[in-house]
Amino acid sequence: MTGAMAHAAGMAAEDQVEAHYMRSGRTVAARRWRGKAGEIDLILRDGSGLIFVEVKRAKTHRLAAERLSTRQIQRIRAAASEFVAAEPAGQDSEMRFDVALLDAAGQIEIVENALGP
Repeated sequence: MTGAMAHAAGMAAEDQVEAHYMRSGRTVAARRWRGKAGEIDLILRDGSGLIFVEVKRAKTHRLAAERLSTRQIQRIRAAASEFVAAEPAGQDSEMRFDVALLDAAGQIEIVENALGP
């Protein structure tokens, strides 16, 4: 897949995941939020809590999950720490880390707390 096609596919996947979360009552706090540590695909508000979401797309959910590296997990956690620094509760903010997996058919599988508490 070319760079432009991959970018468009990634944006479409994030759109689908965002719509999925919004149907369940969550609101978007940020999309493609970038801090010094890196980028977070989606940040959603769930009541007073936050959900940090990494979106992965591949032919199958299993292949999508395999694309999440240890380095990415560390980057997401560090970026989330930067984001919550500006929240009223700071580092004590209620939060979780989800991974949203999309397969070639557009089916979404959300793995809640995929990166641990």
